[in-house]
Amino acid sequence: MREAVKLVNAEQPDMILFTGDLVNNFAEEVNGWETIFAELKAPMGKYSILGNHDYGNYSRWSSKAQKEANFAGIVDGHRKIGFTLLRNESLVLNRKGDSIGLGGVENWGTASQPRKGDLNMASQGLKDQPFNLLMSHDPDHWDKQILPQDFFDLTLAGHTHGMQFGIEKGDFKWSPAQYIQKRWAGIYREGNKFLYVNRGLGYHGLPARVGMPPEITIIELRKGPVGTEPLKA
Repeated sequence: MREAVKLVNAEQPDMILFTGDLVNNFAEEVNGWETIFAELKAPMGKYSILGNHDYGNYSRWSSKAQKEANFAGIVDGHRKIGFTLLRNESLVLNRKGDSIGLGGVENWGTASQPRKGDLNMASQGLKDQPFNLLMSHDPDHWDKQILPQDFFDLTLAGHTHGMQFGIEKGDFKWSPAQYIQKRWAGIYREGNKFLYVNRGLGYHGLPARVGMPPEITIIELRKGPVGTEPLKA
């Protein structure tokens, strides 16, 4: 992880965004990482959201209070590593006379996944911004709610990990993740709306990746006429 921090800082990012799943299950998984994450530098801030694993739904708890205490610890873990956690919230970021809107929703997933994301809350105060960016952990949210709402220009997601297994050669890209998630890695576009799905930096379950290396995504937003590519990643 220390090497990942060095790679991020070498890019001199304006801001750093983390799209959820800080832990696999337990709040104590954050312990010991605080000083490493504190080395991340971004003048416009470091922002994060919750993923499905952050709610503690994959473990058995002796009581509701124990589960709630674990969740509170995970929420506080974002503060400990120096990130501002957005829970259905938004803010306006300013730089050199320009501004963009940034929203972050809690997890909104399909089937048994938590559905706590609220787009209306996450878009409050952003109506007058020329460009609005959203962090939403599960890419399925894009097709189900974000695109129909037609508000956020760029959505950043994660969740899939690319199944930690795949093949990529030239334009050919394959992973078993594609049989589970319609949007599982990279850039997707519908009209003038964009989604980017990061394949993850860590792992879940098996501590390995085959043909699906950890990913740090560098995104550059550029001004341009409506209809042109507003970003490169």
